[in-house]
Amino acid sequence: MLEDPTTAAPHPAPPSSWPATYPQGYAVVDVETTGLARDDRIVSAAVYQLDARGAVQDHWYTLVNPQRDPGPVWIHGLTEEVLEGAPRFPEIAGELAERLADRVLVAHNAAFDWSMLAREYARSKSAAPVRQRLCTIALSKELGLPLPNHKLETLAAHYGVVQRRAHHALDDARVLAETFRPSLHRAAETGLRLPLLACQPLTEWSDGPAIGRQRSYRQTWRPSRKRPACPYPNPGRYEPGGQLVQGMRVAFSGDTSVDRELLEDRAIEAGLHVATSVSRLTSVLVTNDPDSPTSKTAKARSFGTPVIDEAAFMQLLQDVTPAPPTNR
Repeated sequence: MLEDPTTAAPHPAPPSSWPATYPQGYAVVDVETTGLARDDRIVSAAVYQLDARGAVQDHWYTLVNPQRDPGPVWIHGLTEEVLEGAPRFPEIAGELAERLADRVLVAHNAAFDWSMLAREYARSKSAAPVRQRLCTIALSKELGLPLPNHKLETLAAHYGVVQRRAHHALDDARVLAETFRPSLHRAAETGLRLPLLACQPLTEWSDGPAIGRQRSYRQTWRPSRKRPACPYPNPGRYEPGGQLVQGMRVAFSGDTSVDRELLEDRAIEAGLHVATSVSRLTSVLVTNDPDSPTSKTAKARSFGTPVIDEAAFMQLLQDVTPAPPTNR
């Protein structure tokens, strides 16, 4: 697949001196899921194994029966009927672990893919053999790539990679592998320190009720976006370097790599207030392009509202501080 000369990105010449500190192998991963919440499940997974310099060694793909509603079928296309006979995650956990072991996990918005994998392994009473991850959004920023946004399709277009089936785990992993290779070589040529982050596997898991409203994705499209009222008071602005707190008002601006509706759903389920505009009460603005001339970013600057990118927001969503008790 990656070797197809009509679709693969040109292979850059290897740097004469490869950085000795770079990893010895990578596992480029994409997962499709039933949603973004703590209790959501993986419905398909793909892995491309790359060597130290980004050459493809192998690729693998599987469907996964989530044992629940498959979620946003209009995005990933995997219905209950398609997934009915698929293996459950514990049945593929060992084979997947073999493909991840001793490699850096590479993904587009890696905090999300890693958190989904870590939770699935914890449910299976095991741990994913991943110690480091690398986000291709973060790498693109470090390289200063001239991208109008941070969608995978935009990164693919930058390197001339043809995307055949967006939101299909195998094709998304292929596209990401093809775009990661030239990025890796650019980083090596300049001696760039790769933006590697440590991964701490979960060792325990207990399924509990999701925060907030119950969801159903059984319809093929959601015609309206009437949001439930946030049950928590606004605790104020987000403090950079700190944690999100239930009740904080979050606004989004510009394109996101994860579907916007799923991001909003995840924020609401975490107890945040999703705002459609920026005001003096907004706790934080999430945007991948803080320098864009949109009204939201302009207002955020004028009000002194903290601004974070999508990857940072996804990371913060994993540990939202509960709202303080109210005095009755």
